[in-house]
Formats: sequence, C-alpha cells, structure tokens
Amino acid sequence: MNTFGALADPARRRIVEVLGSGERAAGDLNEVAAAEFGLSQPATSRHLRILREAGLVRSRAEGARRLYALEPHALREMDEWLGQFRSLWAGALSALETEVARGRRQARGRRQGEQT
Repeated sequence: MNTFGALADPARRRIVEVLGSGERAAGDLNEVAAAEFGLSQPATSRHLRILREAGLVRSRAEGARRLYALEPHALREMDEWLGQFRSLWAGALSALETEVARGRRQARGRRQGEQT
C-alpha cells in the first residue's frame, strides 16, 4: 500500500498526527482511536499495521509494550512529491493575502471616516 493510500483513512491520519509529537505506546494510540473514532483495540492494531506496511511508522518492543514512532523518510518522500504542486497554491495564497490586506485597509478607512 502506498503512503497516500494509507493516509486516506481519517483514523490513520489522526494516529500520524499524534505521533508527530513523539513516540507513543500502542495503548496510548488505542485510547485516542477509541475516544475519537470509537475503534476497538483490534481495529487500531489493523490501522497501525497498515501504517507500518506503508512505511509511515515504525515500531519497537520495550518490555511488554509496543512503541510507535513516525518514519521521517516516508514523510520526506511525500513532501518532495507534493513540492511540485506548491507553486499552484502559493500564488493563490499570495492573492488571498493581498485581498485580506485590502479589506483591512478599507475597513480602517471606513472607521476613520465614521470618526470624523
């Protein structure tokens, strides 16, 4: 399964977001998945397996616990691929910034006109 396919599911995206703050135990990830998506422990384990197989996360055993962490290499590859499209939205964001600034200037001008 490719990395984008693995991230198509909102529960898996949330697991990746949680792992963005650092390594977490499988039990912690299960608590998040249960609270936010109503997932059982076996369902969370399947999601973690899909993320592992896609190369997005890695796991290691520490005693009886299994710890998960993001795999930076896979995320870098995704970022590099997405990089070719950044110029498409960079221009739109720049135009939006210009319009927001114009709106603020107009609002200031209206407020100043009301005060005089």
